[in-house]
Amino acid sequence: MFEGSLRLFVIALVAALFAVPVSFALAQNANDVGDIKLPGISSYATPKTQGPALGSGGAITLSAQLTDKGADITRGIVWRVFKPQPASDGKLPMVASAHGGTAVFQLDPGSYLVHASYGRAGATKRITVGKEARRESLVLDAGGLKLDAVTSGGAPIPPKKLRFSIYEGQAAANGDRPLIAPDVAPNTVVRLNAGTYHVVSTYGAVNAVIRSDIRVEAGKLTEATVEHRAAEMTMKLVREPGGEAIADTSWSLLNESGDPIKEAVGAFASMVLAEGQYTIIAKNRDRIYQKDFTVVAGQNQEIEVVANEQSAIDPEEGAD
Repeated sequence: MFEGSLRLFVIALVAALFAVPVSFALAQNANDVGDIKLPGISSYATPKTQGPALGSGGAITLSAQLTDKGADITRGIVWRVFKPQPASDGKLPMVASAHGGTAVFQLDPGSYLVHASYGRAGATKRITVGKEARRESLVLDAGGLKLDAVTSGGAPIPPKKLRFSIYEGQAAANGDRPLIAPDVAPNTVVRLNAGTYHVVSTYGAVNAVIRSDIRVEAGKLTEATVEHRAAEMTMKLVREPGGEAIADTSWSLLNESGDPIKEAVGAFASMVLAEGQYTIIAKNRDRIYQKDFTVVAGQNQEIEVVANEQSAIDPEEGAD
């Protein structure tokens, strides 16, 4: 369910998704790993040399698919092969790794744990290597998520002013949600295991924030577009209506409750604000002026604070 205005479009894509930064989050496949409890993926000992390990056993070919009956993923996978018993330091010894699509390893006979990372999706499986060549596949049960946002009325938002953070859908007992992907740019495809995620969209750097819960389905690309009820405001202090902005002005923005939420210095104070009632306070040469204004969603405005007696306030009152 989205909090605020939200439009969700779901597009099924069976094709492989585009590249995003590699994550080290560990996701177990219960059918393959059973009750095995693995330490975090960071709790392993890196081998001195990376790449397919050479051993006396048969070749093991590893492939991965997004869904149970999906095609093999041809690129973007990070493979890591571990011995299943932790070393004396409590870390799993990593014996081999590879990047790309299908990978072939030559390992000594025995039992291993294989982890496949695909973006921020992943799966783990126990395999057994013998003297004969064999093949194993991992089903990632993963899809993709692409996010964007518009202002009220459908106007696009400049990408540089828009960022997303993706959290786990289930909150912990203390109410916190583990962060999965911070600072995600709009229209970036993020690979994730299937499930529900909590997404926070931030427009600007003050209070224009939309939160929503979005479900990712295996083998599909979910596209979600949220609507920010906000506008870009530019404040300036002038000596008369329509006059030039006065330099060296300090700005303090208060919300409807009178709480300060933003400060700035300069002839202009530009910021994105959620719709609502605000008070702007301008200080210049020990004189303080203020003006109340309203932000209407989708309507960018220039707010003039006129430096006259009507807008002037007592310095001690302004300091409070």
